[in-house]
Amino acid sequence: MRVCDLIKGKSPFISLEFFPPKEKEAWPGFFEVVDKLKTLDPLFASVTYGAGGGTQDNTLEIARRMKRDHGIEPLTHLTSVGASAAKLDAFLASLREADIENVLALRGDPPRGVADFDFASQEFSHATELIEFIGGKYPDMCVGGAAYPEPHFESPSIRSDLEMVALKVRKGAQFLVTQLFFDNRMYFDYVERLKSLGADVPVIPGILPIMSLKSAKFILSLCGAAIPGKFLSALEKAHEEGGDDAVYALGIDYATKQAQQLIDGGAPGVHLYTLNRAEAVLEIGGNLHI
Repeated sequence: MRVCDLIKGKSPFISLEFFPPKEKEAWPGFFEVVDKLKTLDPLFASVTYGAGGGTQDNTLEIARRMKRDHGIEPLTHLTSVGASAAKLDAFLASLREADIENVLALRGDPPRGVADFDFASQEFSHATELIEFIGGKYPDMCVGGAAYPEPHFESPSIRSDLEMVALKVRKGAQFLVTQLFFDNRMYFDYVERLKSLGADVPVIPGILPIMSLKSAKFILSLCGAAIPGKFLSALEKAHEEGGDDAVYALGIDYATKQAQQLIDGGAPGVHLYTLNRAEAVLEIGGNLHI
């Protein structure tokens, strides 16, 4: 089924994100996690898509099995960086053959180790172009886009970032999934700003629980998401007094409250980044009043 239609039929909801294990030997354990998290009755589950044919093939096969064998509607990520129109068309055709109707259209990150990568030299330099391409070739496909309550680090300004995301909607994105964030005020303000630009589609907030102080610092360095000072101080204090277990408990509590406040405030649902682990997501999902 199309995620666009599922969202209209059920709100609020939980959705999940997984990434394909690189080694096939890890797949049985991966699908055990999928089955554990299926108990949360997720509306859909996204499957990430990396550069390089092997990872892309894994995305397709995992999405196919998720739908066929595990009864979970998949949302496949699709990145345009380094890809030709023919290659993207072939992947989309494979999705159609597998009866997969949902794509999260992304530009993608530059290849690892490539300095000063020139996106303008690519056949598709922006996600907006990919969204338009999918809509033109596969008009029945449900297409989502990425959104950034904290502006994308490449954006020259908050306004330009909002305008780019609004353009995704005008080009055909029917819903948006946000990058992770920790201050809900940013989300609600962001949604209202998008609406003022005519982008009135469901904006699903992405939630990632902090499970260790190391992961908190990694989040700060990798994606630039700001952790509120009071929360960061509490994490550091918890680590000093109780180590990783105390940080984990605090992180789960914070993520649960954050998700519940988003739902209570009118978010259509919450998208939980699983990191292919069940325990934390089960705790959060099990404590939500949905």
